[in-house]
Amino acid sequence: MGQTTKAIALLGSTGSIGASVLDVVDRLDGRFRIAALAAGANVSLLAAQVEKYRPALVSVGDRRDVGRIRALAARRWRMEVVHGPEGAVEAARAEGADIVVSAITGMSGFAPTLAAVRAGRRVALANKESLVVGGAVLRREAARSGAAIIPVDSEHSGVFQCLAGARRRHVRRVILTASGGPFLKTRLSELGRKTVEEALRHPRWRMGRKVTVDSATLMNKGLELIEARWLFDLEPSELDVLIHPQSAVHALVEMKDGSMLAQLGATDMRLPVQVALTWPDRPDSGLPALDLAEVGRLEFRRVDERRFPLYGLARRALEAGASWPVALNAANEVAVAAFLERTILFGDISAVVAGVLDGHRGRPADSVEAIVDIDQEARREARRRLTPRSS
Repeated sequence: MGQTTKAIALLGSTGSIGASVLDVVDRLDGRFRIAALAAGANVSLLAAQVEKYRPALVSVGDRRDVGRIRALAARRWRMEVVHGPEGAVEAARAEGADIVVSAITGMSGFAPTLAAVRAGRRVALANKESLVVGGAVLRREAARSGAAIIPVDSEHSGVFQCLAGARRRHVRRVILTASGGPFLKTRLSELGRKTVEEALRHPRWRMGRKVTVDSATLMNKGLELIEARWLFDLEPSELDVLIHPQSAVHALVEMKDGSMLAQLGATDMRLPVQVALTWPDRPDSGLPALDLAEVGRLEFRRVDERRFPLYGLARRALEAGASWPVALNAANEVAVAAFLERTILFGDISAVVAGVLDGHRGRPADSVEAIVDIDQEARREARRRLTPRSS
């Protein structure tokens, strides 16, 4: 008996994760079809995707682009076109979708992710911010709807694979790895004035601009710790990070008997994407395997919080819980956007986030309304703290 074709709603189709998803769909010809696409401003790429995959529903960022996308279908196939944040939510609930890939960057991915979870879908989660700001809400809604959340991030996918078949009571600690980004060996005195171009030169991964800057500050690893707390039902004391420049080992799971499980793989996001789409099946990906002889050696070191102060702030938010991760994420999004716009310097990112957290009053973040209020409050405070400086 042949495989049943599964329908995918792809949110964030024009980003780097979206491109990886579509490549996996092409490689596993016949296993998947695209039911819905949602994207933002890259309308030219979205148009090409629509022409190729012919989804029944498309969401664009701007209402002005609706006509252009709608014209692509003409009378060749039936297609609905929606727009804006509400359109992304509609795509997440697309009729007939078996899997929703949540790959919209930042806080804007939370509402569509929540909609997919409430609809009881398999959610291939690449939007870490959804669990950072609303982990308790998403877990509660998943329990109600029966939705399965499977991580796409390479590190969380590694943990997911290591824990397959393991009992939670046997786990002592989960360790995520970090490459250390482009500034791992930069003199501390030089870090503050690193340029946008330098921050975007990641030594191992090709990612979007925002997450690449987060990798340079190691905020991405702090956010991933908070995400892992909710994905795997772990306490802050059971989570750790090691710098691993080779990026061959994506995650380690230490068991209570002293054994340590590791997941290794090439630095190619198509591998964890395929795991999230096909699990528990493991079909041939057609991608090159990791050559350990070529890697040569595997190095690990602890995180230096003097070099990566944002990692320390993220751990502080993780341990405090409640509204603190929401404020952390909001402040970081504002600060990174300002850095990418060259309004502030690289070293100012941590100063803005620290200032917001220092003034934040913790409170419950157990409803969508509370999360939105906390997020908006922290963004206002972060914008207030933006102090343009000359480079």
